[in-house]
Formats: sequence, C-alpha cells, structure tokens
Amino acid sequence: MTPRSTPRAGYVEEPPVRSTIALALPQPEREGLPEVFAEAGFGTIEGDGPADLAAILSLGAHVSLAIVDAGDEPATAIELVQEARAGLGRAVPVLYVVGHDALDALTAGLDGTDEILTRPVTPDALRWRLEAMSIRAQVGDGAVGETVFASGNVQAEWLAASPVISVFNPKGGVGKTTIATSLAAVLQLRRERDVLLIDGDTVTGHVALSLGLPLGTALADQFADEDAGEPHRSLIELATTHSSGIRVAALTNSPLSLGHLAPERVSEAIMEARHSVGTVIVDLHPSYSEVNLAVFAISDRIIVPVTPDLPAIRAAVQLKEIAMELGMLDRLGLVVNRANSGVSVADIEVTTGMKALGEIRSAGMAFVWSANVGRTVIEKFPKHKVVEDLERLADRLLASPGPARAAAHERDVRSMLRSLLGRRLPAQA
Repeated sequence: MTPRSTPRAGYVEEPPVRSTIALALPQPEREGLPEVFAEAGFGTIEGDGPADLAAILSLGAHVSLAIVDAGDEPATAIELVQEARAGLGRAVPVLYVVGHDALDALTAGLDGTDEILTRPVTPDALRWRLEAMSIRAQVGDGAVGETVFASGNVQAEWLAASPVISVFNPKGGVGKTTIATSLAAVLQLRRERDVLLIDGDTVTGHVALSLGLPLGTALADQFADEDAGEPHRSLIELATTHSSGIRVAALTNSPLSLGHLAPERVSEAIMEARHSVGTVIVDLHPSYSEVNLAVFAISDRIIVPVTPDLPAIRAAVQLKEIAMELGMLDRLGLVVNRANSGVSVADIEVTTGMKALGEIRSAGMAFVWSANVGRTVIEKFPKHKVVEDLERLADRLLASPGPARAAAHERDVRSMLRSLLGRRLPAQA
C-alpha cells in the first residue's frame, strides 16, 4: 500500500504537539493505532511496511519516530530503513515489531537508537514504548538543564540514560539476592558506576541484612509519611551507603506495610532515582504482583537467575511464556547460577529457548563468608574466579543494556498493566 498523502485521523499538517509517528505496519496491526496515538498527542502517517518508509518520511517533515514491521527477513527491513534514513538526511529512531522466530536475527543488526517490540503487540504497549522513545529523542546522550518529563509527583532532570536492571525468577532459592548484590558491587567497584540497589522483595527481603546494614526508612513508610503531610524524600535520600559505595534502599521493611506501595508510585520513585545514579538494580520478590509488574514496565533489562535444576528451569520457561504476553521478552537475560553443577548450560538454553547472558560458577562458601561479615564477595575475595564471571556479566549488560523505558503516568499504569496481561497470572510459582 502506498502511504496516504492526504490527512487522515491522527495526522496533522502543522507541527503536532508531540512527535509524528511513521507507522509502517501491516493493516491488521495498524487498526485503531492512529486513534490511540492521537489521544496521546502523537500524529501518524501510515504505510504497509519498511518498503514504504522512505515515502512516508518524505510526507512528514516533522516525523521523528517510526514503527516498522521487521517481517521474516530482518536484514532486508534494516536495509530499507537505512535507505530511508539516507534519503531523509537524518536518523529517525525506529521501533521494530518482530516475531519471536526472527528476534535473534534482528537484534544482531540494530543501530544504537533502535528498539524492538515482540509480537503479539497491543496499542497500549506501542504507546508506552513510544512515550519512552519520544523522551529520549528529545534528550540525546548528554545531560540537560530543564525538566523534560513530569509524572505524578516526579519532576526529574533527564541525564544520560541510566539503566534499571531487575533481578527476578518466579521461583525462590535461585540466588537472586546474591547475584543482585554481587552485580551491584562489580559495577560500583570495578566499573565505576554509581549504583542504587533496591530491595524489592516485599515479603522476605534481606539485602540490607546480607550487607550488614541497618534497616533504614523504607519507601512504603515514606509514602505513609507523605500521605500524612510529611515532605517528599526520594529513594536516594532514603538509601544507606554500604562500605563498597553501593547505595541501598528497600521498598518495605515489613509485609504489613505493603498497603502503602501503590505500583505507580513505586515506578515513579525508581524513575526519579535513576537520574541521580549510574545504574539501578532491583532485587524482586518471586511473584507476579502488581508492584513487580510496574517495575517490569520500567526495566531496561530483567535478569533471570536459573539454577541447574528442573524446578528453576520450569519457572524460567513459565516466565518466558508470560513475558511474551507482556511484550517484554526482548528484555529477559538468562543467568545460569551455580553453572555446570547439574543440568548443563547448553541444555538449559535449549529448554528455556533463551541464550545465557552469563554463567556464574558455584563459589562454595565464599558468598556465605562474605555475607557473614557484611561484605560483598568482590570485597572479601577480590581474586576469586567467580568475580571474573560477574565482571563478564556486568560488561555484557553495559554493552547491551536493552530497550530503555519511561515511567507510565500515574493515572494510566494500572490500565496499561491489565491490557498487557491478557490473562490472570499465577501469584507465585
């Protein structure tokens, strides 16, 4: 189909309030999108696929983002996008929509400004990804001196992107906290990243305990104080600094305070904090709670620790299936913990359908001895072989942090999550 050169719903001839979107998707997937985007302030110009992109871009001088069908041959789609950009004379960021079978081929050829959304997609999933991309297109890579994003109680200056990395598996006992604290220490001490480590396990969290830190004011308690009229304090202000330099904060200190943790407020607090540090790591409880879903929505990468045993592997397979429904499969990163002490890494990759982002060897009692004195293994045993594994994992994360996210507006986060779910999720695996 040739792109429409006459205005239609959602497209405006004058510069729109927000970006105009080049919408290069097959007709069935475009259905209803111009109306959804128009409600959010985006204009649209439509075509059937990447072959139409050059013509689409020529119609709209103010087009600044594109959604493109990657099809079954991602290399061809990427080539057509590059040709369209060359004709326009500027690099329009592209969100590729792709099936799971072609995901690996597409990822290998992406430019740094481009992102991926895996099918099936929903209008809300596309809208919120565009929200994030639109913000980053305005910000660029450096710091800015004005507020470019405001949501609820958050007004933050946008700095160069600081990734939010969640650590999650719906099965407990796979080493989530160990990997979260150790990864934080490697990034802080070996890669000079200023790290905020958030204990997001709202039931049995023990990050502070494993690091020998006192329990400070948790975010849930701060929300209760704010509701009672006390001043706002950010996660950075609530955090306690560990001897390694890691800043540590908790969502709750007791399950009894869970009622104060509205999911949208949690996501906003994390997004506020990410502009004050180099990396945010969130250690999550093994459940599909609304708080966890809100954190998923703003995470750049979701690290999935798996131990080489069947229950942990089954939980990872379940997570992958749910991630496909949530449109977040591209953000999962499998990490095999206690590698090669049971099921082989290769077999885990085949069973889960995910390639391992990292392999962490069994370190005997090193992690236990470190926790007993409130230190990380990087501090206590800096030359241990397991530290090399953690450094490799950190480097892979820094090299490919995943598609960046922006916090959803407070009034919309619940409906966004429900629309992404599509079915009831298990409370805990």
